[in-house]
Amino acid sequence: MKNVSAYLVLLVIVFAGDRLGGLVLQKKVDGSGLRYSRLYGARAEADILLVGNSRGLTFYQPYIEQVTGKTSFNLSYNGMPADLAKVLVEDYLDRYPAPEKMLIDITCCDRANDELIAAFLPYVSKSTRLDSLIYNKLPNIWRGGKVSELFRFNNEIFQRAIYYSGKPDTDWLLDRVISAQLIAGVQQHDYDVLDKKKHEYLVEQLRELTTYAQARNIGVELIIGPYFPGFAGQVKNLDLLKTNVMQATGLPVRDYRNALGDPADFGDFMHPNKKGARAYIDLLVRDGVLATAVSN
Repeated sequence: MKNVSAYLVLLVIVFAGDRLGGLVLQKKVDGSGLRYSRLYGARAEADILLVGNSRGLTFYQPYIEQVTGKTSFNLSYNGMPADLAKVLVEDYLDRYPAPEKMLIDITCCDRANDELIAAFLPYVSKSTRLDSLIYNKLPNIWRGGKVSELFRFNNEIFQRAIYYSGKPDTDWLLDRVISAQLIAGVQQHDYDVLDKKKHEYLVEQLRELTTYAQARNIGVELIIGPYFPGFAGQVKNLDLLKTNVMQATGLPVRDYRNALGDPADFGDFMHPNKKGARAYIDLLVRDGVLATAVSN
């Protein structure tokens, strides 16, 4: 009997510790400068909404705001798939006044990424859409988050939130130049943007995302960002992705895959650095995707 009582006391202590620990960690997440904490914390209103995977980070906010005189908010994240982007965009549009324009790099349709979706557990209490997405795709992970508060914070997104405690994340972009050794091996590398099992699903998610935005009279721009010179031709199925996205959405795709020719503009084969991002944004201004402060 004494053993049973001891186990019950231990269980109560573990349960209380889990709940208290979860409460403390949730407060840290909620107060972070990470974009998703700001999204769900009423701190993300902007004129220009930016969406994509890691290539969407090339929509370099400090320079966009400098040349346009407009505020911006970037929902992009490394490896973000279109289904997660759809949830975040819809949550954004339900919480804030409609932005004037939304730029989307369509390579967010290049892969499914359930591991990243699971990492958004710290925000499920803020979003029924996120909660449903995780439940439908990863029911065991979802249940784990319901059983244990601390379980929800054992992931990369929580670590990012802690890193950005007390500071903004708008300067999140490569600040290096691609190495000569990597350049020399460019022909040995390639990348496939078509997830054969999930391609149609991801393109449909992007279509639904654009429809949701257009219903709110938001100007939607679909874009393929720059690749390292000579690497774009080794990106498999990019033309097919572009065609399928245009057919699904009824929108044109602005194609900048070969727009930057200076190797010094890149941090690696797939990502411009800050120098390249500025050059890329200058092209978006030139083509009327973004309007300068003067022209406004």
